[in-house]
Amino acid sequence: MTEIKHDHCCDKDSEKEQTILLHELSQSETSTFLVSGMDCADEIEAIKKALSSPRIGKISANLMSSQVVVEHDPSLTKNEIEFLINSAGVKVKKSHELASFLVDNKSRVFLVGLSGFFLLWGLIIQWFFPIHEKLLLFIFSIATLAGGTLVFPKALRALKQKYLDMNVLMTFAVLGAFAIKEYSEGSVVVFLFSLAEMLEAFSVARARKAIREVLSITPQVAMLEIGQETKVVFVEEIQIGQSIVVLAGDRIPLDGIVLQGNSSVNQAPLTGESQPVGKQEGDVVLAGTINESGTLKIKVTHRFKDSKISNVIRLIEEAQSKKAPAQLFVDQFSKIYTPVVTVVAILVAIIPPFLFDGDASLWFYRSLVFLVIACPCALVIATPVSIVSSLTALAKIGVLVKGGVFLESLGKLRSLAVDKTGTITEGSPKVVSFKNFNQESEQQILEIAYSLEKESTHPLAKAVIKYCEEKNISVSKVLDFKVLQGKGVQGRINNHSYFAGNHKLAHELGVCTPEIEAYLSQLEAQAYSVLIVGHQPHEGCSGEVIAILGLADEPRAHIKTSIQWLHDVGIREITILSGDNQRTVDAIAKRVGIDKALGDLLPEDKVKELQKLLERHQFVGMIGDGINDAPALAQATIGIAMGAVGTDAAIETADVALMTDDLSRVSQAVDHGRKTLRIIHFNIAFALLTKAIFIVLGIFGYSSLWLAVAADMGATLLVITNSLRLLKIDTTFSSQ
Repeated sequence: MTEIKHDHCCDKDSEKEQTILLHELSQSETSTFLVSGMDCADEIEAIKKALSSPRIGKISANLMSSQVVVEHDPSLTKNEIEFLINSAGVKVKKSHELASFLVDNKSRVFLVGLSGFFLLWGLIIQWFFPIHEKLLLFIFSIATLAGGTLVFPKALRALKQKYLDMNVLMTFAVLGAFAIKEYSEGSVVVFLFSLAEMLEAFSVARARKAIREVLSITPQVAMLEIGQETKVVFVEEIQIGQSIVVLAGDRIPLDGIVLQGNSSVNQAPLTGESQPVGKQEGDVVLAGTINESGTLKIKVTHRFKDSKISNVIRLIEEAQSKKAPAQLFVDQFSKIYTPVVTVVAILVAIIPPFLFDGDASLWFYRSLVFLVIACPCALVIATPVSIVSSLTALAKIGVLVKGGVFLESLGKLRSLAVDKTGTITEGSPKVVSFKNFNQESEQQILEIAYSLEKESTHPLAKAVIKYCEEKNISVSKVLDFKVLQGKGVQGRINNHSYFAGNHKLAHELGVCTPEIEAYLSQLEAQAYSVLIVGHQPHEGCSGEVIAILGLADEPRAHIKTSIQWLHDVGIREITILSGDNQRTVDAIAKRVGIDKALGDLLPEDKVKELQKLLERHQFVGMIGDGINDAPALAQATIGIAMGAVGTDAAIETADVALMTDDLSRVSQAVDHGRKTLRIIHFNIAFALLTKAIFIVLGIFGYSSLWLAVAADMGATLLVITNSLRLLKIDTTFSSQ
């Protein structure tokens, strides 16, 4: 598969993590290749070495998506790049999909089986029917060549490219074993190594399959309406404004608005929600979701490349390439570890025989064991499979984590700051009371409030606008309109200056009276938000409050349980940071079980409070809508956007995007992040401990070649299997 792109202005920091910059190119194109046989870090290194050319710039090889992305000079054709990639011992696929493991690995399965068959017969003959050495050499040679066909060519390529990989180390070990006539040991090494490599590839293929299930949730074709007929076309060909028809049971191929029909739509593939959502004329539907009941006619609002699911898929693919701190550590460690242990192996073969009159063949054999131990495969693969498995599992429940570094941060969170409106509460307050403090009529006062709030996007303003529209209130022209950040708005209507804002603004304007304060206290004690409408103080006029509107924004369903779950997964302190008045946020915090509530905060105040939380807890998350809370989201260790399915900006702004408004997803994500950290730490520790044990055993002669191979490959398979456990999410902390 190849794909030409001309836009490669990615985030520079993440680009450094996932790519190698070989040469700066004045002009470039970017091509993407789907590669089979890329199952380990050694294959990735071989590909990057093979692509070392003055006409190639950045190279990104993603183990879990099997993709190689190459930035190259336009004069270099895709066929030429494909030839270079294939020269690394892998194969560029022509189709858009990877085949099943057995289809892609028929020859590998046959060769490993053949190697095992001759090895078994060789061992039986050696143990029970001792005969001439030449026949045993012949049988073990066939077993070695069958398995070695998968190892020796890769070793030769690595040596030509002047670097050591595990194929080189294994080849040296096998040649050494045959040199000292340990034929059975050499055959066992090749068989175990090739078998373990095959099992490792199978395990990686399992993880890839899970990822493809997440990424391949949109159909490739759609039923385009042309006049009175429909025609099946590729989704890439459909333009904005055209109409498509989606039958019951089919996936919706593109974002759009329902023009005709009623149905229930299952949004689980995109958001993780278990309950279908009713859709009718005028409602928005999203690509990748499933039309469950009725036929829908949909007007397309986004091209496929700009659809919500395309943005989500892009983020998932990018996240797989952003390395976690643990992975960066392992990568650096293995680069030092392998050559150091290889040098030690050479010294083990040379020093004892020459300086201490040791048995040359004995120490040569021990040096071969060292070479096998030098393979860092278990160590190298310990982290990436864990990270990708975890990212994939979270994406399935509608939690987009933008890379391993943020996944690790989730696992370390000790404190959370949350916005109130739209996070703890529904975010859609309603006007529930109106009190007049003036001689003007309710209609006149509502006209003032409506006119001032008409252009505002604040949730309270929207509630007032909706209330006024339901009462058919007219709008007046507003002059000198001004937004008072975090307080309200002001302007001139019919030559009079008015304001509409919160309690803090009324205080600053000096228009509060004991009567006003008593009424505000009454509303705030009930967790109501308030909109105060009044005359603006000006020369010759002290100003006054003319009316107060009470607005109620109820806490979300199950929010109290979600807060308790956050405490259960180890969040020590949860704090509301809100621009609403203090008494209201106190009342909400008390109702839902939040530890601390801070109200009357401007955006810059939220940042200051976050800094205090960071000083106390070090790892602090901020949950908001991804737009209004952008400064606070940026300040936190990790920013979490709620309900990102509704806005692209939320997905782009935050480090973690929740595709639903369900706060229980955060407790699931934190719990899974902690589980990921535990598994990564175990994998790394287990891999290092295995190495240490066999280094000691090798020095004292208690480890044979085949045992070292079995231990190394066993450790690799164990850490892969352990990592694949992360494909399953614990449902303990879920309201679904």
